[in-house]
Amino acid sequence: MVAKFKKGDRVTVLSGKDKGKIGEVLKVLPSKIRAVVQGINLYKRHTPPSQAGPGGIVEKEASIHLSNLSHLDPSDNKPARIGIKVLDGGRHVRYAKRSGEIIDL
Repeated sequence: MVAKFKKGDRVTVLSGKDKGKIGEVLKVLPSKIRAVVQGINLYKRHTPPSQAGPGGIVEKEASIHLSNLSHLDPSDNKPARIGIKVLDGGRHVRYAKRSGEIIDL
């Protein structure tokens, strides 16, 4: 499976407890077919105090499966499927199939 998600992409969640939420991809884990998205799939971690800082309950983002994510179309911020085009000169770019707008240059 070709992962069409990259760090910094704006995505929306298609299913699960955070369905409909929008976030930015912080990290992609291609070997596990998962991604970490800012503010999505949060869990609480109880950490003991240490010299690095005080302990307490810290919220962190857990990874989410790529099948539960969809790119946002840059033109209207609605979910869109992504395709790959080859430009003149042989460069590959991602584009939104919904509007045809190029996502990364």
